[in-house]
Amino acid sequence: MKVITFGCRLNAFESCLIEKIGTDCDDILVFNTCAVTGEAERQCRQAIRKAYRKNPKTKIIVTGCAAQLNPEVYAAMPEVFRVLGNREKLTQAAYETSEKVCVGDADLYDFKALQPVTDFEGRTRAFLQIQQGCDHACTFCIVHQARGHNKGLPPEKVLKQARLFVENGFSEIVLTGVDIASYPQGFHRLVRLLAEEVTGLKRLRFGSLDPTALDEEFIELMGTYAVIQPHVHLSMQSGDNLILKRMGRRHTAEQVLKACQTLRQVRSDIVFGADFITGFPTETTEQALRTEAFVKEANITQLHVFPYSARPGTPAAKMPSVEISVRKERAARLRQTGFELERKLLDQTVGTVRSVLIEKNGSGYTDNYLKVHTSSKSEGKIEQVLIKKRIENELVGEVKIRA
Repeated sequence: MKVITFGCRLNAFESCLIEKIGTDCDDILVFNTCAVTGEAERQCRQAIRKAYRKNPKTKIIVTGCAAQLNPEVYAAMPEVFRVLGNREKLTQAAYETSEKVCVGDADLYDFKALQPVTDFEGRTRAFLQIQQGCDHACTFCIVHQARGHNKGLPPEKVLKQARLFVENGFSEIVLTGVDIASYPQGFHRLVRLLAEEVTGLKRLRFGSLDPTALDEEFIELMGTYAVIQPHVHLSMQSGDNLILKRMGRRHTAEQVLKACQTLRQVRSDIVFGADFITGFPTETTEQALRTEAFVKEANITQLHVFPYSARPGTPAAKMPSVEISVRKERAARLRQTGFELERKLLDQTVGTVRSVLIEKNGSGYTDNYLKVHTSSKSEGKIEQVLIKKRIENELVGEVKIRA
């Protein structure tokens, strides 16, 4: 059984679980879909049709958020053999049933039923799911419907899974979930436990963080524990306060800017990334330019930019829309801003020595998440690398020989 993953790191984690609990049949192809935007769903459907045309004998199973939200759409596709919900995709019985559609209540997601994942084929870092669901209701988002309410894996189980990863040779663990900053048993407390109690853990990273997580306690954690890597990716979405309010976000641009500046005082080499939506309903040219100005002032160098894509059933879908061509043009401008800032950062990194977790073919990422190419064969090891030059938006380095 092969799994094709769309979307977030949580989906990547769950795809590993699917591979573990699924069947050994070579003719089954599972699409673990994303529904964060209408475009994401369109791409999923396109990939399903393409795969079926390539091999009509393949039994295609569709699961993930798109399947959870619109099971009837995928069940009606002649290429699809079965449709599974986000809860069902993690159960053996769902792959053995004769029913074409098995989609239940996403709130019944049961952490107790999950099996520990001790390896990720082809990966040198491990994703650890600590949380599921979301209790917030951003006006553009439908994920809370696909994933249910906020719930978390108990801290003792998180620690157990983290120790298993370390025992199996993983140097880096990435905490993932729908909204990990809302981990119900206390996100900051969990981070402290992992940093203090998982012996041998070399690197700890986070998936996308809600900016509200960047409070005084988080800053203190970042300054105290070297195992926490100097890289933060934020679910920012806009740099304009009125648009943020209309999005239903819980932060302001000024709050995030101040937090970024304070974190740089604690970890001078920290790198920030962020998600942004361009052309959100009612967004003016002035507001779009304000987002560009925010990115420059905060020096956010790793941008994930998405033109707004309306989701039926969300409040934003009823707001006055911005022309699609304008959304795309603003996205292109913002991406270019990010590229230019990132290149400046990479140029500043040339000549320095950074720790790099070596992955396939000698490539890897620095502690502050910059892509580096080396000639190293030490896959899975952390090497000290002298950064020699920049090529486009990546670096080339040379492993320093240990004395």
